[in-house]
Amino acid sequence: MTLGTLVISIAITALLLTLAMGIISRRINNWLVSYLQNFCGALFIFSGWVKAIDPLGTAYKLEQYFAEFESTFSGTWFSFLSPVFPWLAEYAVAFSVFMIVLEIVLGIMLLIGSARKFTAWTFLLIVVFFTFLTGFTFLTGYVPDGVNFFQFGQWGPYVETNMKVTDCGCFGDFLKLKPRISFFKDIFLLIPAILFVFTHKKMHQLYGSGGRTAIVLISTAALTFYCFTNFMWGLPHTDFRPFKEGRNIRLEKALESLAENNVEVEAYRMVNKATGEAVQLPLNEYLKQYKDYPKEEWDLEQVQSPPRVVLVRSADAPEGYTIPSAEGEPFEQELVAYLKGRWGGLEGDTISRLVEHSKVSDFEAVGPGGSDISEELLSNPDYSFMAIAYKLKAAGEETVTELVTDTIYAIDTVAVEDTIKLVRRVDRVDKKQFEKTLYTWNQDYTTPWVAKVKPLADAAKEAGYDFFAITAFAGKDKLESFKAATGSDYPFYTADDILLKTIVRSNPGVVLLKNGTVIQKWHYKQLPTFEEIKEKYIK
Repeated sequence: MTLGTLVISIAITALLLTLAMGIISRRINNWLVSYLQNFCGALFIFSGWVKAIDPLGTAYKLEQYFAEFESTFSGTWFSFLSPVFPWLAEYAVAFSVFMIVLEIVLGIMLLIGSARKFTAWTFLLIVVFFTFLTGFTFLTGYVPDGVNFFQFGQWGPYVETNMKVTDCGCFGDFLKLKPRISFFKDIFLLIPAILFVFTHKKMHQLYGSGGRTAIVLISTAALTFYCFTNFMWGLPHTDFRPFKEGRNIRLEKALESLAENNVEVEAYRMVNKATGEAVQLPLNEYLKQYKDYPKEEWDLEQVQSPPRVVLVRSADAPEGYTIPSAEGEPFEQELVAYLKGRWGGLEGDTISRLVEHSKVSDFEAVGPGGSDISEELLSNPDYSFMAIAYKLKAAGEETVTELVTDTIYAIDTVAVEDTIKLVRRVDRVDKKQFEKTLYTWNQDYTTPWVAKVKPLADAAKEAGYDFFAITAFAGKDKLESFKAATGSDYPFYTADDILLKTIVRSNPGVVLLKNGTVIQKWHYKQLPTFEEIKEKYIK
């Protein structure tokens, strides 16, 4: 779904609601105000609902914002605000649930006309808050590396990769919007938000005062409980992320790589360094006129085609299609077969589909010696179990200095009768100091590993299946300490913490894989026994 499709759907829904209210209840005081009530209410309910499905996703996005704000305000006139953001990050999950519930309940209050003045002002404040977030995100695209946001005189041309937060998370993982689009969306919402403040007495009201209050209170309680069920006691009931059940990580990664390699330069965009004038020319025109835009006077930016994968019908191919950009690759026909299921069948002589970059492309597990073992893990043709922990939560750590005795030997040549022998002797004994970090672990965190994960690992290994864990980048001391504390005798690999957060919303969580395909995922509180998993999922 695109933003345009979503807006049209909500606009039609709001129109039908308004017509029904006008015809059936006849409680409309102003048709425009009522229509905007229904439109904004439905938009907020939908926007909040897709975030309520995955509150941890919103919490992770807030942590990104808080980290960026801390860095931005540090060393400026507003540096006194910097210490606030690490504190807020500690309560990101609670803040996430509060904002999600508030957004949905506010949408409901708009629809039924509850507490009209309060609703109007709260809606305005929320929209202003969202506009600030999306505006900040979008405007950081003008801030080059090494330049603080408040150094306005050093801003340059807009470069999308300059943005530290790549999307606002307005619709969670259901619909990714570019910050520029999100910013303009929120500016548009400021229009009805301001209008409501001045015309709140004309807003329609449904049901009686007691009925509206009851709806708001029941909705608040039910939504709060629903949010908790999607992260505290289990995984989100709907997965919008690229690691959802049925997705093949190995093939999706190859698919995205092929699409990125299939990108072509379509045009060039030039921005005059002195005047800010922007000119965009198609590639052929630019090649004719490039001398008119010297690099000393103009900043140059390529405009590339969207990343796509192209399939061409071929009678000789086992699956009926070939992928020209993957010609000769051993996985070509395997990928075609996968795309038939992924895209719901293939028709036509040439098929071109947009394939955007996702966190799948960033899947990289680091093994011993810093080696990339991703392909090894994802190419296992049998079932395997992957435990995920985006962070090993230590209760405390202490750096100690240890003294180690290092004996240095010397070799002497000794003549014995008619032969010469080499005799080793102690030359000296050196004492060396080195630092070692000792970790203590909270029992609340290690208990799931001991009570749930370890029995599953032991049973899986006994049955002949691979079991391994992936955690965020951690030193050898920390990994060895954690393995000893939990009795984990399976291998631990490391990866980027954001990647691990995306794979499964649980710490720890367990993923069942087969040949790179995600068969099933579990929150540690709902982790079945190996016998239950084998009966239901291992065929």
